[in-house]
Amino acid sequence: MAHIYSKGWYIQQLKSVGISKYEQKKLESYRTYVLANLYRIHVEGKQKNQ
Repeated sequence: MAHIYSKGWYIQQLKSVGISKYEQKKLESYRTYVLANLYRIHVEGKQKNQ
């Protein structure tokens, strides 16, 4: 289990919703702040729309 809001946690959360690559690069190659922005757009954005 990854620590909450760590790089590993963001990767785990994004993969759980089906995102494993971004701009044809693996998520693991991005820095934490990029993953956090992707998380906010794709995961939290969908929760607000429901």
